[in-house]
Amino acid sequence: MSWRLCLQDCVNKEGARPSAKSDPEEKQKQQQEELALFTQMYEEQKSACKSKSSSSIPRFYFKLPTDEEVLLQKLREESRAVFLQRKSRELLDNEELQNLWYLLEQNYSSNPSSVSGFGMGDDQMITYEDFTKVAEKAGDKCKPFFSPSVFAKLYQSDPYGRISIMNFFNYVMRKVWLHQTRIGLSLYDVAGQGYLKESDLENYILELIPTLPQLGKLDQSFFSFYVCTAVRKFFFFLDPMRSGKIKIQDILACSFLDDLLELRDEELSKESLNNNWFSATSALRVYGDYLNLDKDHNGMLSKEELAHYGTGTLTPAFLDRIFQECLTYEGEMDYKTYLDFVLALENRREPQALQYIFKLLDIRSLGYLDVFALHYFFRSIQEQLKQHDQEPVAFEDIKDEIFDMVKPNDPLKLTFDDLITSGQGETVTNILIDLNGFWNYENREMYVTDNNTDHDNF
Repeated sequence: MSWRLCLQDCVNKEGARPSAKSDPEEKQKQQQEELALFTQMYEEQKSACKSKSSSSIPRFYFKLPTDEEVLLQKLREESRAVFLQRKSRELLDNEELQNLWYLLEQNYSSNPSSVSGFGMGDDQMITYEDFTKVAEKAGDKCKPFFSPSVFAKLYQSDPYGRISIMNFFNYVMRKVWLHQTRIGLSLYDVAGQGYLKESDLENYILELIPTLPQLGKLDQSFFSFYVCTAVRKFFFFLDPMRSGKIKIQDILACSFLDDLLELRDEELSKESLNNNWFSATSALRVYGDYLNLDKDHNGMLSKEELAHYGTGTLTPAFLDRIFQECLTYEGEMDYKTYLDFVLALENRREPQALQYIFKLLDIRSLGYLDVFALHYFFRSIQEQLKQHDQEPVAFEDIKDEIFDMVKPNDPLKLTFDDLITSGQGETVTNILIDLNGFWNYENREMYVTDNNTDHDNF
């Protein structure tokens, strides 16, 4: 409608036109002039709108400086450092956290449990009204923690509508710790894109070692092997596509960083240290096993040397597949490849470990295991049974048991998703790749009987 009004206004300014009924030629000429005028105005307006819209779109892509652009790289690094420093100053320091706890203790509610029989034990509780009072006194840095959503998140069915001040304070501490850790990791993010490459994470852990008392007795000559051992766990589980980088967000979301920073505790039990992959005990164990397997002391493992891993009962067929699929150097395995192998076999219940093993079992790269693949690996188990003078087990029986326990969508194929969904991935892989694992499966009823006997005697 606006175009028509503009056009009519222009026509009116040129003077009155003769009646269309009086002269058909004049009418046609008038229509052509109107069309030409409309086209001219339309093109001008279209050009103006296009120029305006393109200039109003904000820039959203900033190309990273190249290696030759040294000045731009320095400017980028400096600006990131200033940004991270500003973010760090926005966090609560120890004095502010102490003040927050003091305010919470001064404003918690009296416990009415002695009167009504309801309550949350000896925990100090706070109502939402007192919660908002503390928010007014705590300062600007604390405001993000005093939202209604945080209060609702921490509410645990208290009949008086209160939350525990201890739970709230722990929540604040956890948030502050996460932000501090994110800033600390971001300092090693050379690209500034929110992820760490292997070398970035190696630098982070190397500089973290002196702050971990549990690693205080670690010989400095072992640092490089320790860092390699620690970094491999992050990349094995958090980089399944082997892209060579991990999102900082994923590092914060998993428990590995908690396990690593747990080594700040000087009074960890022996059991905790044994179960913690990042402890000096575990790292020395893994590296010690590697050295013991390396019989010719060339720093690498051959297939014959790896065959003695663990109980020495991994099947030859499985060992062949490891050296076919995994990265080797002139047919031998280095320490980094060995770490992936160990992480896979020691964590067979985890999807990433099962994915590692499934790829080895999928000998024709079909994306599933069929009867041919199962028979290929179980035949190696049967040969080991003969070598140990054990009674042979029919493949058909084992095949039927595997399909019965997994219950795949396709009765002729076992996919990786089938193994994960069934929860039987660890059992299936034990049957196919390890004589000791197969023997434990075959004698599982004996273990149940022994456990019941022990329980009855107790």
